[in-house]
Amino acid sequence: MNTSTRDDLTALGLDPDYVSGLIRMALAEDLTDGVDVTSVATIPADRSDTADLIARADGVLAGLPIATAVFDTVGEGTLRVDLHRADGDTVHRGDRLATIIGPTRRLLTAERTALNLLCHLSGVATATRAWVDALAGTGAVVRDTRKTIPGLRALEKYAVRCGGGTNHRMSLSDQALVKDNHVVAAGGVTEAFVAVRRLFPRLPVEVECTTVEQVRQVVGAGADQLLLDNMSTDQMVEAVRVAREAGRPVRLEASGGLTLDRARAVAVTGVDFVSVGALTHSAQVLDIAMDLRGEPGAADH
Repeated sequence: MNTSTRDDLTALGLDPDYVSGLIRMALAEDLTDGVDVTSVATIPADRSDTADLIARADGVLAGLPIATAVFDTVGEGTLRVDLHRADGDTVHRGDRLATIIGPTRRLLTAERTALNLLCHLSGVATATRAWVDALAGTGAVVRDTRKTIPGLRALEKYAVRCGGGTNHRMSLSDQALVKDNHVVAAGGVTEAFVAVRRLFPRLPVEVECTTVEQVRQVVGAGADQLLLDNMSTDQMVEAVRVAREAGRPVRLEASGGLTLDRARAVAVTGVDFVSVGALTHSAQVLDIAMDLRGEPGAADH
């Protein structure tokens, strides 16, 4: 991965070493014996080509710098990537997203790994944008969860940001989230909140509540971040009322079983966030292809 690509990743809040390691792991799946046998058999070693990344569907881009890093890694300095669009852009079927120029064998060896990442991350961004649009004007913000593909969390959460959403916690260490099993183990919702606050006094603590009575209890105990889990719209309205009566800022997050057609009804209850695990665990890929122009020689180089 060249210095420019590493700098681009750093500017986006991504660790270049993490991205590099992930790419090398993905490439190892394709190159178990160290060689792309089809490309070696069908393409002369000295052939070069120009290829384009083309959108096959409408959506929102995320992952172009990641795809660039794949081509950098496989090309080892022999592939040039020219980006025509940027992450966060809305694209349409037929749009040219990037052009890659260089040795044909290396182009095709990198193709699937680059597209797997780009298509998946763009799918996450596209799904996020649909929620952003559905919540527009309500004051509520969509954010993600930890329901991510193992190893891809930082990239998927980056894709959520590209789609206009915000991130919840990155790990179990940067914020406490008291959930139902913690409540059972601690002997009650207030007991669980107090235990976390006592041991980690400076750490943000969010408390999952399934009833309005739990909201009342933990707000009374000093909680200032609540997750309203699987509540009906009427329950959310009442939970918001209880929280607002605390006389201090209390941020509320709706979660559990939410769908796009219910998004606005949930948002107008007054919650601050709408939490959607499906942004990452169920996003449909955005169809993007790599097409050789069919004229050997990399004429645009």
